[in-house]
Amino acid sequence: MENRLIIFGLHELEGVGWKTMLQLLNRFPEPHMLFELSAAEIASKGIKASIAEQISKRFTPDFIEQKLQLYMKQSVQILTLLDDDYPIILKEIAQPPWVLYVKGKIACLNQRLLGIVGTRTPTLYGKKIAEDWAAALSRAGFGIVSGLARGIDSRAHIGALQGSSKTVAVLGCAINQIYPRENAQLYQMIEQEGAIISEYPVGTGMRSGMFPQRNRIIAGLSLGVMVVEAAEDSGSLITVDFALDESRDVFAVPGPIHSRQSSGVHKLLKDGAKLVTQVEEIVDDYKYLISMEDRSALKKPLSVYSLSDDEHEIVQLLSNEPISFDALLDGRQFTFGHLHAVLLSLVLKKAIKQLPGSTYILA
Repeated sequence: MENRLIIFGLHELEGVGWKTMLQLLNRFPEPHMLFELSAAEIASKGIKASIAEQISKRFTPDFIEQKLQLYMKQSVQILTLLDDDYPIILKEIAQPPWVLYVKGKIACLNQRLLGIVGTRTPTLYGKKIAEDWAAALSRAGFGIVSGLARGIDSRAHIGALQGSSKTVAVLGCAINQIYPRENAQLYQMIEQEGAIISEYPVGTGMRSGMFPQRNRIIAGLSLGVMVVEAAEDSGSLITVDFALDESRDVFAVPGPIHSRQSSGVHKLLKDGAKLVTQVEEIVDDYKYLISMEDRSALKKPLSVYSLSDDEHEIVQLLSNEPISFDALLDGRQFTFGHLHAVLLSLVLKKAIKQLPGSTYILA
């Protein structure tokens, strides 16, 4: 059996984390031997007894095949550190994931990527910067990486979907878990247009420490990371720490001096992050990577999209006065989920705007 499949199988065993995997591969350079060894023989190499017991009892070619079938049925692709398609830039970090579970387009992981992170409670200013700049960077040929959290992450993904490049969502939970649930429609759109990835096997329960760990993947995939609105205690600054550790660029968008949401950003600026007030300043740092055509795309307006019948029906109901989601749903044939999808599509097409309180107006 190929070593890549053996790594995948070991990764599926409960309790086999990053360090345990490294230990196993260092002590068993021909990992197929693990199929034949007893728990005592495995433990004699310094492997924890409970892990050795689990390998001895459960780890078989059939176990691996069953797991592969499980993921195939859920349209989840498996990418291991040994695969040619594994992102080259991610291999450079101190702890690259042994396995990535992928929904969507694996090729997106090897495009030019920039990370955008920030607070889960942004101001209107922060939302606009994240979305508009992500769209502009996407038009200029950069894919956008973020964590699919509410707030700045979501706005960055939405903006990126408006451009020509793709967006990558790095989950802090298993690939089949959507968190927060409000991003279910966005999850589906990213799966269709970009890529969703996780290093956690299906069935892994959510723990608080998993989300900070995924931030090393956001940083590791990115040429640089832009921070839009983050308090000094913001979890998004963990991504910055990883970015600095891996010699990635850090860009900071300043905000009002009295805004708590920007206090962490301003500290980054004091510590030497690059201040950016125009998206072109980020592009200029990577001009050696992109064509003049990509650079000129920054100035182009977004394409005008045609509307579906459902979208046209909703647009006809809107004006410059905010209308609530519940009012749009009332008395119509739309289900709750379908209306969410239609509204998100219209926001992406710049046909409408979403305001606080789940209200909508014409753009």
